[in-house]
Amino acid sequence: MKIFVTGISTDVGKTIASSIIVESLEADYWKPIQAGDLDNSDSHKIKSKISNLKSKIFENAYKLNTPASPHLAAEIDGIKIDLNKIEEPKTDNHLVIEGAGGIFVPLNESETIIDLIQPDYKIIVVSRHYLGSINHTLLTIEAIQNGGFKVAGIIFSGSENKSTESIILNKTGIKYIGRIDEEPYFDQNVIREYAELFKENLLAL
Repeated sequence: MKIFVTGISTDVGKTIASSIIVESLEADYWKPIQAGDLDNSDSHKIKSKISNLKSKIFENAYKLNTPASPHLAAEIDGIKIDLNKIEEPKTDNHLVIEGAGGIFVPLNESETIIDLIQPDYKIIVVSRHYLGSINHTLLTIEAIQNGGFKVAGIIFSGSENKSTESIILNKTGIKYIGRIDEEPYFDQNVIREYAELFKENLLAL
């Protein structure tokens, strides 16, 4: 199974969600494009938060120095992101692929994150509660569907908001995988607890 994790915006909890999914499935992990924080990248964070010994962390296809939209970070580095040079790593294990920001974050003049998604990917949307998040979530799901893909499931991030969650689930019919609470910290033990909670729903995707 290949799972593509995207969010309704930046800083909504994609990497924490990815670490939970990786731990739950003992899956491999790959972030095609990392922009900024190269010494403490999302790949580093995943590695520090999982405790299983099976998961493999694959190298980024592009490592960009500036914490900015990939198209701008690449321009600053004097390169252009070429989707033809982004090769999915080969593995017999489950693979979790993490996007960058939302699905319309630009990679170059013509392509965005959604262009990284392949037909055999199961897409999980991470939605964090904030004013406007219902709109952003519904727009993200609709855009993915308009791109010819199906959203396999949704993970809510942050303090519970029953009204928000209910209207999103009822309007979209998307499978609910779970919610990640506002925890004081996310260490291996906390990630492992969520991994167990989410496992049944993840295996059913």
